[in-house]
Amino acid sequence: MIRRFALAMIFLIGLAAICLHSTPAVPVYGYEVVETFPHDPAAFTQGLVFHDGYLYEGTGLYGRSSLRQVDLETGEVLRCCQLPDRYFGEGVTLWDDKLVQLTWRANLGIVWGIENFTPERTFTYPTYGWGLTHDGEHLIMSDGSSALYLLDPLTFEPTGHIQVRHNDVPVDGLNELEYINGQIFANVWKNDRIAIISPGTGTVAGWIDLTDLLTDDERARAGVLNGIAYDPANDRILVTGKLWSKTFHIKLVAE
Repeated sequence: MIRRFALAMIFLIGLAAICLHSTPAVPVYGYEVVETFPHDPAAFTQGLVFHDGYLYEGTGLYGRSSLRQVDLETGEVLRCCQLPDRYFGEGVTLWDDKLVQLTWRANLGIVWGIENFTPERTFTYPTYGWGLTHDGEHLIMSDGSSALYLLDPLTFEPTGHIQVRHNDVPVDGLNELEYINGQIFANVWKNDRIAIISPGTGTVAGWIDLTDLLTDDERARAGVLNGIAYDPANDRILVTGKLWSKTFHIKLVAE
């Protein structure tokens, strides 16, 4: 009996070792700060897009939500449209020549003309609105859960969803999104790491650890990491956060 038990334990230990060995480790990337730019410390950043040399930023909080065009180099707000006080602004993306902005609990999206910041139409969705990006075919929206929703960019009707997991565990709190070179980059609420998500499977293919991007003194005055933008012409990843005084151009470094 003791011998059978010992053989069984050896088998289970060996099986566990095989399974562990067959699951590749998910890479964690560090970062190098390439450039630092000023950022409005009063901006509660919810969405961030880079286009034609400018940042387009959606900010949140009731009574303070806005859509902005920002000069990256100086941090100057070139244009700003305030949302009505009843709306809490959220994620932003650019589709053709339109900026699409979500709101948090109002189940309302707003489509803006990029040239004049004129609201052209609205649409609704059944969940909270958090982050927004697109892959060239679908809009991709987060709602603070572990799900990402695919929307038709013309009708805004849902066409599918992606369940995001890390080692088969759901990744909750998916927030601001950016589609970069075939992968979805996602801020995770109250976390200093960005998830790199394979859109075909929802699997987390890597993490970016941005711990210590702010000094302790800066962190005491600022909110959480939130805001990812990509400049494809110069292959630049830009990140910032809620109430941060800086936007960072970072380069990923393998750890």
